[in-house]
Amino acid sequence: MTLPLSILDLATIGKGQTAAESFAGSVAMAQSAEKLGYRRVWYAEHHNMSSIASSATSVLIAHVAAHTESIRLGAGGVMLPNHSPLTIAEQFGTLETLHPGRIDLGLGRAPGSDQNTMRALRRDPMSADSFPQDVLELQGYLTGPTRIQGVEATPGKGTNVPLYILGSSLFGARLAAQLGLPYAFASHFAPAALQEAVAIYRREFKPSAQLDAPHVIAGVNVIAADSASEAQAMFQAIKRARVSLFFGGGREFTDDEADMILDSPQGRHMAQMMTYSAVGTPDVVIDYLDSFGKHADADELIVAHQSPGTQDRLRSVELLAQAAGLVAV
Repeated sequence: MTLPLSILDLATIGKGQTAAESFAGSVAMAQSAEKLGYRRVWYAEHHNMSSIASSATSVLIAHVAAHTESIRLGAGGVMLPNHSPLTIAEQFGTLETLHPGRIDLGLGRAPGSDQNTMRALRRDPMSADSFPQDVLELQGYLTGPTRIQGVEATPGKGTNVPLYILGSSLFGARLAAQLGLPYAFASHFAPAALQEAVAIYRREFKPSAQLDAPHVIAGVNVIAADSASEAQAMFQAIKRARVSLFFGGGREFTDDEADMILDSPQGRHMAQMMTYSAVGTPDVVIDYLDSFGKHADADELIVAHQSPGTQDRLRSVELLAQAAGLVAV
């Protein structure tokens, strides 16, 4: 495996699990990733989702950073329309001050929630329209000069926390290219525009103070296991869990009910979200990732280890690192 590998930790709260147990799993995953030679671990901002514990993204990063030593940690990403740029600059300026040289800040313009949750967050539905301006304002707080006269981020100013634009459409590709920032495509759940978006980003990229050449990070799902049957069983369990999440309205479907929905047009559409998934024994997974990296024209892969349980995810992290020949610390 020639491309660097990173991890997107979804901070999953499994069936019968608490948020505290999810956080313990995130610490264990980051410690394992650090030991095994992964480049970075990112956490995504989601709200009002009972199965995801990373809603307070910067707080989770701080907790994991305090229990690791060297691996880069960051947001993949912060949904900037939910926040003021100054607040995010202060949060990530604080993180970088406490853990120098280890913090990334990925930015997305989706709300990361539904309309009711947006109202609960006190956000204007039109706030996403100002995303490009908000990115520049945030960048000014972290690098200087500030774009709001007389307003500085403390901590934040001069920390130069690296920014990444996240996206699943052509909009993010063009913005990242225009601003000369790295681009991370969410192909692990929104695969449709991957190749077109990356091509636009590479073609339109303009060098910046942060980055002199394009850098593409592509997301991909991974379930690596000791046997093919075990991996496929876990993959089916993940798809069934997604049926309950997307269509259950608070109820859990039986396996038979979930399988029936998966065979329906709605279920097949949902399954398309996981088009880019490497599932199987380590040799199968690494072959898939090698092909996917070329397909995506990526400079780095960020993998979401999707196994249902914490121990299975940790095993997937370990098996992939060994198969990829990552250098253990």
